[in-house]
Amino acid sequence: MTLAAALRRAAAFIFAAVLGASAAAAPLQLFPLADVRLGDSPFLEAQRTDLHYLLEMEPDRLLAPFLREAGLPPKQPSYGNWESTGLDGHLGGHYLSALALMYASTGDEEVLRRLNYFVSELKRCQARNGNGYIGGIPDGSAAWQAIARGELHADNFSVNGKWVPWYNLHKVYAGLRDAYTYAGNADARAMLIAMSDWALELTSHLSEEQMQAMLRSEHGGMNEVLADVAQMTGQKKYMDLAIRFSHQAILRPLEEGKDQLTGLHANTQIPKVIGFKRIGDMTGRRDWQQAAQFFWQTVRDHRTVAIGGNSVKEHFHDDRDFSSMVDEVEGPETCNTYNMLKLTELLFLGDAKGSYSDYYERALYNHILSSQRPDSGGFVYFTPMRPNHYRVYSQVDKAMWCCVGSGIESHAKYGEFIYAHRGDQLYVNLFIPSTLNWRAQGVMITQANRFPDEDRSTITVHRSRAFTMKIRYPEWVARGALRIAVNGKPVPADAGADRYVSLRRLWRDGDKVDIQLSMKTHLEQMPDKSNYYAVLHGPIVLAAKTNPFAGEKLNFFADDSRMGHVVQGQVCPLESAPTLVSDTKAFMDRFKPVPGRPLTFTAPGLVQGKNVGSVTFIPFFRLHDSRYVVYWPYSTPANLAFMQTKAAKDEAARLALNAQTIDQVAPGEQQPESDHFFKGEGADAGINKGLHWRHASGWFSYDLNDRKGEARTLRLTYSTLDAGRRFDIFINGQPLAEVTLDAASPQEIYTRDYAIPPAMAAGGKLVVRFVARAGSMAGGLYGLRLLR
Repeated sequence: MTLAAALRRAAAFIFAAVLGASAAAAPLQLFPLADVRLGDSPFLEAQRTDLHYLLEMEPDRLLAPFLREAGLPPKQPSYGNWESTGLDGHLGGHYLSALALMYASTGDEEVLRRLNYFVSELKRCQARNGNGYIGGIPDGSAAWQAIARGELHADNFSVNGKWVPWYNLHKVYAGLRDAYTYAGNADARAMLIAMSDWALELTSHLSEEQMQAMLRSEHGGMNEVLADVAQMTGQKKYMDLAIRFSHQAILRPLEEGKDQLTGLHANTQIPKVIGFKRIGDMTGRRDWQQAAQFFWQTVRDHRTVAIGGNSVKEHFHDDRDFSSMVDEVEGPETCNTYNMLKLTELLFLGDAKGSYSDYYERALYNHILSSQRPDSGGFVYFTPMRPNHYRVYSQVDKAMWCCVGSGIESHAKYGEFIYAHRGDQLYVNLFIPSTLNWRAQGVMITQANRFPDEDRSTITVHRSRAFTMKIRYPEWVARGALRIAVNGKPVPADAGADRYVSLRRLWRDGDKVDIQLSMKTHLEQMPDKSNYYAVLHGPIVLAAKTNPFAGEKLNFFADDSRMGHVVQGQVCPLESAPTLVSDTKAFMDRFKPVPGRPLTFTAPGLVQGKNVGSVTFIPFFRLHDSRYVVYWPYSTPANLAFMQTKAAKDEAARLALNAQTIDQVAPGEQQPESDHFFKGEGADAGINKGLHWRHASGWFSYDLNDRKGEARTLRLTYSTLDAGRRFDIFINGQPLAEVTLDAASPQEIYTRDYAIPPAMAAGGKLVVRFVARAGSMAGGLYGLRLLR
């Protein structure tokens, strides 16, 4: 079947499904955010901190790119960082979504005022543009006009030279959708539909092949939000466009149950899959639904670490080798988990299994909650799993990354998944203190606890009604260990196939359900079964603060540079990592709770290593402003010295190279290239055996930093597969080398060094440009380092 035929087949499914016409069974639904209010808990504290952060952000600075591109005078200058270097406007879309979510969660009138003001200013921009478009992409008009004419070149993170433009616009689409859905802003609905019509007209002359080529570039959840517009309007044309925005190169292997994710940019793929699931649900396409479920299962089972996050340096690594998770400092990206939770919700609504809720709980406590700095706010981009490393946080007027955008949303919607309902069934998914107004049944529900500090929760029913309460039986509670009592009388706590305990009765006003959750301390091995272990108590990941460098003063706030989201502090050698040392792994009885300090443990004599004193294990979500250990190496006493020596030997060359490196680029990887202002003509990128490469029939370039003028060597990585290619290398416009690649290296991937004359290194910035010779290609380039 051809691509076009496959897409037509998908579009041909009965559109009545979009309108939810099937009445075969009541659908499982989450409650509106406005019907759930948080009680005292870490989540309420995080919501309040997020509210303060949102109100400190300046709407007019976020609006500046939209006004500028519409030819209207901005009221304030734009923010810097990503908001002024190509991704202008993306944070404004996130901000609009966050305001909508926060208003629904709190009813705060100032939040609503800001939301309505933001929509009204975007409305002015749309009116001025005159064609339905709203965007802050620098000089985006020319790029969109070229696309409309069918002239386009797409890379893995650019379309017609613009940095992920559809990804950027998706945030605006989603912001308008959320402003209408959560805050009832009617203008946002009309603007969203007009913007969808603009996209429909823009892409109407593109062939399916051109459309799929354009989707190589990260485009967020365009397919999902267009499906939402289809449901909102009942018009099939938007579903047709949603299907056209579905990337077949990702969908097809998933439909066949094939994991071909290694090497792919992780957060580019997750929103696509959310869209596959959304479209599959609305059109009745089981193959798309199953593709989404397969993706979730393989990522959760084979690519996810203890905190619920995934990926290294933003990419899916080999699922059989997690060594990079320990070696690198760019661990799981917070945006990935934000999107995995969205996908989890959709899958749960289609198949209410406890395993989805278990993952949701794990990721919510240990990654999302941990990614916000308490009190002052600020968000984490990468959470290193490397022992003895640390995180940096955004500041409200600096660091406009994607994880700031998803962060201001995540901490505004903690009430979203606590409960769900189907007919007269109430699902209790999470043990978070909260009050639920179940309007359809005329019932109020309160849940009170100090979970996870205490292993119990109490649910109180207000007003009388017959219904079924379904309580999740967590995976971390042993079989037969869950205890439930209604009004003090024990009731059977037997879980069904969905791993929920069903309590059916005529509930009376004031009835209480006491849930006793048995939390145990246990180990969880790295997914590849390597010699690293996380320590958990129930669903909570425990970690420890460390101080390997006496007197060290670290800056835990990111600066406003393009790479400020990556920590710049010294890397601690792995042989210095605190190690769990015992003759046997059956040592969990050595963990002792600290009196008066909930979820705090010591393990006397268990942890050994250089400069390791007394070690205290605390919840990772409470650990901030410090180096830390989440994954611990394990050794027997007899093997400890050998293991440390081997770790030192294995790391010596890599750490020495890192110390010598001034700047580096991973060619073909989105964020490293965009952070180094990649430019090119006739450029393309791909993956060879899990390694990314970049080449061009014309030229490509990067801007490298050499603030002190120390650069003396340019080290490049090539492949023997590209033997015979000829190209020139220039630095700041001056010729550095003429290159002819050969096949002489004994290994397929090899490096070559090029001496940099001192005169070229002056000035602090080096523009390195690779230019193809006539009839040849520049590259492929697999690595680039600037060395002292």
